[in-house]
Amino acid sequence: MARPRRRLPAAATRAVGHVRVSTEEQAVSGLGLAAQEASVRAEATRRGLKIIAITADEGISGAVPLTKRPGLTQAIELLQARTADVLIVAKLDRATRSLAGLVELLALAGAGGWQIVAVDMLIDTTTPMGRAMVHIAGVFAELERALASARTTDALAALKAQGVRLGGPITLPQAIRLRVAELRAAGLTLWEVAAHLEAEGAPTARGGRWRPSTVAGVLDSLTLDAETDAIRALKHP
Repeated sequence: MARPRRRLPAAATRAVGHVRVSTEEQAVSGLGLAAQEASVRAEATRRGLKIIAITADEGISGAVPLTKRPGLTQAIELLQARTADVLIVAKLDRATRSLAGLVELLALAGAGGWQIVAVDMLIDTTTPMGRAMVHIAGVFAELERALASARTTDALAALKAQGVRLGGPITLPQAIRLRVAELRAAGLTLWEVAAHLEAEGAPTARGGRWRPSTVAGVLDSLTLDAETDAIRALKHP
């Protein structure tokens, strides 16, 4: 039988919901956002809270610092301004997946006089035991993230050893990729390579401007090509 959740103080009447998805694909398709919002709204209704806003971080990892999360930052600003009393998330890791981030969030809530509700677990940040339970949950959330990262690293290493090319699909014409390599090999900096390509009117893969980060991405892609070719040559001499 489910344990009854402790009700929030009578003064708490307004809530901000926050939802998050962590990958670019989910951000594009919206996978998971609708389900999280439905869960948040249902919990607010159950607790007699009025949702004044639903903020979202799409394609952003929960390990990203709170100040780098525009959606969560917006929610916190509403709470700190006392426009709302409660932050509701479908799962604790939708707010943060790092222990440091959780500690920071709890400190903000304590100083600002607002509360945190995670639908997936019993959380009452108004009591010492409740705060302790949140910390414990944060430790396990961070452990889960570390284990998932290790599994991903191992899987990618296995694919690489098999000669499978890692990275995303190549959409930039090979001639432009080789031009990037040629300019870089001539001793130009990333900024200078980007400036040359802009002057030459070379298109980028996404139709934007050439920047040092764009040049670096092409060079990384070429490095992946070379590594994959070398592994395949060793496996099939």
